[in-house]
Amino acid sequence: MSNLELVSAHYLAGARGDLSAMMAGFDARITWIEARGFPLAGEYHGTNEVRDRVFAAIAEEWEGFGMRVDELFECGDTVIALGQYCGTHRITGRELDARTVHIWRLSGNRIIGFEQITDTLLVAQAAGQGEEAA
Repeated sequence: MSNLELVSAHYLAGARGDLSAMMAGFDARITWIEARGFPLAGEYHGTNEVRDRVFAAIAEEWEGFGMRVDELFECGDTVIALGQYCGTHRITGRELDARTVHIWRLSGNRIIGFEQITDTLLVAQAAGQGEEAA
């Protein structure tokens, strides 16, 4: 499986709500970075931490959260995904539609790193925060 196919499989699994398949290509020591200003901002290490502190937290706060991928680019051991975050915040009922870039790092047919870049103001507003900055 190519790096592009491995990342694509992650997004397809996410669209099906299949967490195990989403994480199937992750290296056990993956480094996962959520953008500064994002509700889960920070750096996470290992599949357990990513599952418990990122994916579980997102599922608790958002209904149908995911990324609609518009384009995937492969450059050696890096795959870049361009798309839109979407979902509905469980408390506010507000819909999210925010441009997003994901940078995936791969080695030996395993995903070893992830970095998120997104419009964190739109995420905060959907969650009922940041109206004063709008």
